[in-house]
Amino acid sequence: MVEKLTSGLKDRRGALVVLIALALVVMSISSPYFLKVPNLLTLMQYSAVVGILALGQTVVILGGGGGIDLSIGSTMSACSVVFGILAGQHGTSPWLAALVAIVAGVLLGAVNGLLITLLGLPPLIVTLGTMYLYASAAQVATGGVDVSGFDRQGFRAIGQTSVLGVPVQVLLILVPLGALMVFVTRRTGYGRNVYAVGSGEVAARLAGVPVNRVRVSLYAIAGGSAGIGAVVTASWLLNAKSTAGSGFELQAITIAVLGGVAITGGVGRISGVLLALVLVGILNNGLQLADVGSTFQRGLLGAVLIVSMLVRPRGQSRRLVT
Repeated sequence: MVEKLTSGLKDRRGALVVLIALALVVMSISSPYFLKVPNLLTLMQYSAVVGILALGQTVVILGGGGGIDLSIGSTMSACSVVFGILAGQHGTSPWLAALVAIVAGVLLGAVNGLLITLLGLPPLIVTLGTMYLYASAAQVATGGVDVSGFDRQGFRAIGQTSVLGVPVQVLLILVPLGALMVFVTRRTGYGRNVYAVGSGEVAARLAGVPVNRVRVSLYAIAGGSAGIGAVVTASWLLNAKSTAGSGFELQAITIAVLGGVAITGGVGRISGVLLALVLVGILNNGLQLADVGSTFQRGLLGAVLIVSMLVRPRGQSRRLVT
């Protein structure tokens, strides 16, 4: 019995389940409002946006080579501005503007990938630079003013409606994206290539895997996830903010690593990332309700992240498990 429990906890997902259960108990005791339906809806709405970005960040890290996207939050801000200018200022259909914003995110992500692969620049430096560049562009384009005026054609349905009590952005966006990522990484040749590139670039090249093309595509996917996050946030808040994604890059990285994705690439579980998202959402929301300051919130999350690193996937399997 004890052996089985210990074995289960050696899997990051087992440890996350235990932490989630503990967090639920502690937060429900610390605040009588935690388990109230309105609060749970808010928790899920916020977590959906962070989760979408975390999935994008996950694929970049899985691709190895020191892959990381510090610009994913700024990309979301830039996409939010693209959407706001088209739908709010020029009267474009919000649905068409949403599509353009997502495409813009894909292109901005691809720029990161091209700079890294073609010029051989370190991902950390490239995405740090574009983080400032994209954030600055978003601020300049709107003068730092929020854009609204696109509440038409049922656009608010994405961010403000629910199905059977579950917010649409969770049920129809986050969950399908997670399921799609599981399918792609487990069942397709592209997924096997991501695993191969993340596990060893030299071996992947010798095996005929187009390493550069794969890595550019991963950054493009991350950019696309930022675009989707921008659209969901605009629908939820009914305004497009030039700072919509500020700070989300660190949360996305935290969730990916907390979920068991190896920072060196090639190893990771999508289910683990989703469990980490649930844990982070519960901690952030519960601590706010308990009137715990943001400084202590960040400190606790950092402590949880460090402690979780002590639990390693059994054998550090080189296979990408989802």
